[in-house]
Amino acid sequence: RGTESERLFCTDDLTHGISFANLIIIAVGTPQSPDGSADLQHVLEVACSIGDGIDGFKVIVNKSTVPVGTADHVRSMISTALQKRNESVEFSVVSNPEFLKEGDAVEDFQKPDRIVVGADDTETAKVAKAMHTGIDAPFLVTDITSAELIKYASNAFLATKISFINEIAPLCDIVGASIDDVTHGVAMDPRIGG
Repeated sequence: RGTESERLFCTDDLTHGISFANLIIIAVGTPQSPDGSADLQHVLEVACSIGDGIDGFKVIVNKSTVPVGTADHVRSMISTALQKRNESVEFSVVSNPEFLKEGDAVEDFQKPDRIVVGADDTETAKVAKAMHTGIDAPFLVTDITSAELIKYASNAFLATKISFINEIAPLCDIVGASIDDVTHGVAMDPRIGG
């Protein structure tokens, strides 16, 4: 439908893509480095490329899973590339983390349980919110740092819940309880949730 209505098209011409767009989404992998930190190489390469091609006001949206402070690095990379070109172009950086479950990414993208946008100003937040027009989900606008941390805190809390229930499973085996029933009963508590 998107391609037929000409709202969606693909290009391998980065310069055309950057000049055509009002909003540019960075959505690249951030694999784990040998020291355990996030490898931001691809995020920063994209930021540099944006700086090489940006020709007017753009909103740069980071959807990649990144540590706190990455928006500052993205902003710096774009600014450095612009300085090398002796150009002065306004742009804004937004953090818009995804909360996708493995195996359900498309469904979760179309029907998210929440949308988080971190922006420096209300006008930029409005642009990012407009990107989600037609998607019915709770919407939280916050500062960029909080948005970046929300993603990490959500992942850490989910890992904690999984680790906890994995510790309860052997106890269920010992006492003869059903781990499925225990999990379901715990998730019914509105203070804990599913």
